[in-house]
Amino acid sequence: MSDISLELIEQVENARAESRQLNIVGLNSKIFLGRAAQGDAINIAGHSGIVDYQPIELVLTVRGGTPLSEIEAALEEHHQMLSFDPPSFGAESSIGGTLACNQSGPGRPWGGSVRDMVLGTRLINGKAEQLRFGGQVMKNVAGYDVSRLQAGAMGAFGIITELSLKVLPKPASTITMVCELDAAEAIQSMNQLAGKANPLSAACWLDNKLYLRLSGARSAVDATAKCWQSTLPGGGDRLEHGTQFWSDLRDHQLAFFSKQQPLWRFSLQSNAEHFFPEADWLIDWGGAQRWLRGSPLESDSTSSVLIMNQMEQVAMRANGQVSLFRGGDRSAEVFHSQPSALKTLHQRLKKSFDPDGLFNPGRLYRWL
Repeated sequence: MSDISLELIEQVENARAESRQLNIVGLNSKIFLGRAAQGDAINIAGHSGIVDYQPIELVLTVRGGTPLSEIEAALEEHHQMLSFDPPSFGAESSIGGTLACNQSGPGRPWGGSVRDMVLGTRLINGKAEQLRFGGQVMKNVAGYDVSRLQAGAMGAFGIITELSLKVLPKPASTITMVCELDAAEAIQSMNQLAGKANPLSAACWLDNKLYLRLSGARSAVDATAKCWQSTLPGGGDRLEHGTQFWSDLRDHQLAFFSKQQPLWRFSLQSNAEHFFPEADWLIDWGGAQRWLRGSPLESDSTSSVLIMNQMEQVAMRANGQVSLFRGGDRSAEVFHSQPSALKTLHQRLKKSFDPDGLFNPGRLYRWL
């Protein structure tokens, strides 16, 4: 156990003895996510570094505070990558925060999510115990899969001190195609293309343009691009700076994300009909992830609770969920409400891992 791990355990022990709540802080790139943070800061940024990397086995073990840039640099030396395309919303983002917030980039439907690639974790729970779950192979799980439970928990169950991840080789070739389409046509086209055998690795729509990324063997990518140039609605052209476009989309550096209105994230059935057509949209993940700027339902007299309820109804009609990703009232609920059975399960897990409610109180839900 490292000295920093021992320091973190001591801080948790002291907080528990003094009945103080703790706000887990890494590199602070995702501070805007979830409800407003509460409690004294416990910083894991110093608990960083690569513990073990086996390129031949495609397995990487790192400490929770390790910056994504450090991980990506190590993988690049062996022409490997994190397949879930993790976003970096600030100058630096940590791998522990990426897992805790369950963040994956444009390639998520094709390359998997961060949750899918987690093999094992080490966790400091609310009793100041260092626990280990999973291992370094995909089948090393018996009983409840606690490692993947940390994905999207927003630190509610403990401090992620270490995690093992499956990594993948980088594709030999990547190009981006772009064509003019409206939103409804783009959703239809993305779903049709995703259902066929081709090297599609990302698909999004913005400002009446459909962007398609092809990744894989050079022969397959070139052949598909040549075919799509003549078959895509309105024709398709290669985007000169395609890599930069997907990077800016992943990290929310596109102009769409710089606007000041609240940003809503819809996770839907990918072929759901386009709604609020006059609103400001960016459609990603082949139609399954849709970003909405502002709220067509909002007025000066509409409460945050009512707006959230109305947005949830819209999302459920499209077989999905919605969250207030950025901006808006962060003291109210910002994630889609849970049915009573799942709410009870969440609370039981919280009680098991963090019986005194030390970690990130209310960050995920007011009641957790």
